Amino acid sequence: MAAFAVSRSSCGLLSGLKASFKTFGQVKHGVASAAVAQSQLQQQARRCYSVSHLSVQERIDRKRNAALVGGGQKRIDAQHKRGKLTARERVALLLDKDSFVEYDMFVEHRCSDFGMEEDHNKVTRHNRGPYRNVMASGVVPQISLIMGPCAGGAVYSPALTDFTFMVKDTSYLFITGPDVVKSVTNEDVTQEELGGAKTHTAVSGVAHRAFENDIDALLNLRNFFNFLPLSNQDPSPVTECHDPSDRLVPGLDTIVPFETTKAYDMLDIIQGIVDEREFFEIMPNYAKNIVVGFARMNGRTVGIVGNQPKVASGCLDINSSVKGARFVRFCDAFNIPILTFVDVPGFLPGTSQEYGGIIRHGAKLLFAFAEATVPKITIITRKAYGGAYDVMSSKHLRGDVNYAWPSAEVAVMGAKGAVQIIFRGKSNQAEQEAEYVEKFANPFPAAVRGFVDDIIVPSTTRKRICRDLEVLSSKKQTNPWKKHANIPL
Repeated sequence: MAAFAVSRSSCGLLSGLKASFKTFGQVKHGVASAAVAQSQLQQQARRCYSVSHLSVQERIDRKRNAALVGGGQKRIDAQHKRGKLTARERVALLLDKDSFVEYDMFVEHRCSDFGMEEDHNKVTRHNRGPYRNVMASGVVPQISLIMGPCAGGAVYSPALTDFTFMVKDTSYLFITGPDVVKSVTNEDVTQEELGGAKTHTAVSGVAHRAFENDIDALLNLRNFFNFLPLSNQDPSPVTECHDPSDRLVPGLDTIVPFETTKAYDMLDIIQGIVDEREFFEIMPNYAKNIVVGFARMNGRTVGIVGNQPKVASGCLDINSSVKGARFVRFCDAFNIPILTFVDVPGFLPGTSQEYGGIIRHGAKLLFAFAEATVPKITIITRKAYGGAYDVMSSKHLRGDVNYAWPSAEVAVMGAKGAVQIIFRGKSNQAEQEAEYVEKFANPFPAAVRGFVDDIIVPSTTRKRICRDLEVLSSKKQTNPWKKHANIPL
């Protein structure tokens, strides 16, 4: 009985095992089928993904190539026909080779209704540009290069930058174009007359220089950029110099005429002193009675301000005061030492200047020099008369080093004018004038009073300036804390 029972139990167990193996086979077959199906689905998805990926990649390549050719070859040819470069050609010429890294290549305009924006909020968003210019002012140098038409509210952004350059015959700046001017004022005027390069570099003073074409402008901009620091936290650039710092300039000993009424060119003095005679003049065609620009002394960037005896005898007027003041403030904002060459008989007299506010505008130049904390070196080459002498970086405005040439005259006014006032009606004015010249028309009265630090031989000027700049390179000077100064605008 027991044996039978065992036998039956064994048979049942075997039957159960057979059933289990059968079920396992079915499951195994089902799993395999499912795996095959899943693999097929993955392959199909992979094929779909590959097709989609290729489609996206082709679209990327197509859009990238379209962006690289701008508006297409037809428009590129039209741009070249006008004597202008494309945007990419300009960037390639301006920057170091292979240094440009582009972002947002696939960004597109979102214009509708022929490009007209109906929503006022969309228009006002563009006003953030000038705001950024204001916030960056004095923090990083800002340069605008106008290479085409710029009108309406867009003109305020370049107006807020430190320097604005233009291209002759192809660039324009104006608030309203000729058509609007005609409709409002009935005045016929061309784009060039209204806002061309000549207008803004010689008449309005809005632009600082104009160049012949795009290539000339971009190459000059590259050169100009090398004079500037990257920010107000960086020192003024210093480059390798092959021009000896102790080089004498014998021609300077005879450059100032013996006759005080005879003119000479201040640019000859500046170019004779600076490294390699390289002087990048700013606003050369506007307010020509004052010269401003950048150069290097022993490899160090310096800003230069000088009266120009060739124009209006070097007198200061409204335009020259504003021109000089803005340049001095830029140099001070970016740690650039200032050299000042003085030959100034005074402020230009006359009702037009007084009515135009010469007192207020002249005070701007005084303000700029007084506020500046960078190294300031002044050289009086001939006349330094009256209030104009004070304004031109005198010792009274915290000038660090003030030199006089033997030809210098530091006085209230010229000998002839002084004698006519003091000895009015006297018969011996010629004798009195000669006596006045003997007493005051020389640098000794100023030297005796400490208004000049030394009377130097003109040919040694470069040597002295290079030495002084080295000594002053560690200068640290601050002004009293204030939210901001209130310059007489």
